[in-house]
Amino acid sequence: MTVNFDELLDRRNTRSYKWDQSENMFGDKDILPLWVADMDFPSPPAVQEVLKRRAELAAYGYAIRTDDYAESIVGWFKRRHGWDIDPAWLGDAPSVVTSLSLCVEQFSEPGGQVVLQSPVYYPFYDVIESNGRKVAKNPLILKDGRYEMDYEHLESLFQGGAKLLLLCSPHNPGGRVWERSELLRLGELCLRYGVIVVSDEIHCDLTFPGHVHTPFATLSPEIADITITTLSVTKTFNLPGLVTSFMVVSNKALKAKLDKRIHTLSLHMASHFAQDAVVAAYNESEQWLDDMFAYVEGNLAYALQYLQQHLPSVKPMKPDGTYLLWVDCRELGLDKAGLKDLMYKRAKVVFNEGSVFGSEGEGWLRINLACPRFILEKALRQFAEAANGLESR
Repeated sequence: MTVNFDELLDRRNTRSYKWDQSENMFGDKDILPLWVADMDFPSPPAVQEVLKRRAELAAYGYAIRTDDYAESIVGWFKRRHGWDIDPAWLGDAPSVVTSLSLCVEQFSEPGGQVVLQSPVYYPFYDVIESNGRKVAKNPLILKDGRYEMDYEHLESLFQGGAKLLLLCSPHNPGGRVWERSELLRLGELCLRYGVIVVSDEIHCDLTFPGHVHTPFATLSPEIADITITTLSVTKTFNLPGLVTSFMVVSNKALKAKLDKRIHTLSLHMASHFAQDAVVAAYNESEQWLDDMFAYVEGNLAYALQYLQQHLPSVKPMKPDGTYLLWVDCRELGLDKAGLKDLMYKRAKVVFNEGSVFGSEGEGWLRINLACPRFILEKALRQFAEAANGLESR
């Protein structure tokens, strides 16, 4: 079965987080949503088929994990990333954000500082603050149209006592695929100051040609020993509604602590559907991924060219990976409320307003490129026409 990425799935009235909240959240049921980071593409045919077979069993009782589940993960990361994962390092959690929150709870002290590199995926802030910790920002440096890490400032935070870092790799929303040398320098600092790294690598399979994702835990045995890697099939294969993720933790003491907390919260039971979907995704859907991301690469090229020609006052940050486009709209001269008004009321589109990723994101927008091209074309046209209308007044 081949997938037509140009065809729009009708997701309205399916309890879709992206498509069925438009009127309540943005005041218009017909607004175009290009915000939530899921795809408007069919999931891989092999996943569709295995879920149908599971549904046809008719009894949805308690399930167990079988060896093929771990084997599919181990095989995927060996093939795609050159990472030799011991199945004993694997542990499941409902979502990557759940894993982040558990790590903040278990590996930092109440009132203590947890480092993040802003602007960054907004649940990073939530899991720190909701656990009674303090956000320690290490803002990224914008240089020549891309983000770089500020190592000197980061070291000052470690010198000030921060012992936990939440790393976003590849970076959301900026789309940076961190280079090995950048990650090594980061790892050396963390080793020097005894800092544990929780590396959110959910976008690791989504890299454009010329960019290679380096799993943080593969840098050295010493760095692996201070690293908890959080991963999932959900971004790669458009399966977030299945609520499944896993952690890779080679340090036995760190893993034992997480395993105990997961069992205490009774988060350890296997899903009736999710494990089969993981196996079908990793074992049978590699071609789907390659085809899908080639299509997204075409969407990226279209968006960059369109904005340059029709709205040159905004400056997209060309991503190394992810299906997200981070766009600098500060030359439009609008505050948060103004950007929202431009999107929701004038352009009738929804992108993510940048300040939710931290104050460093104010004046920016994040656009989801994982949609049929005609949807992207329509959204960009409406946004450019509305923005140009403001500028001409």
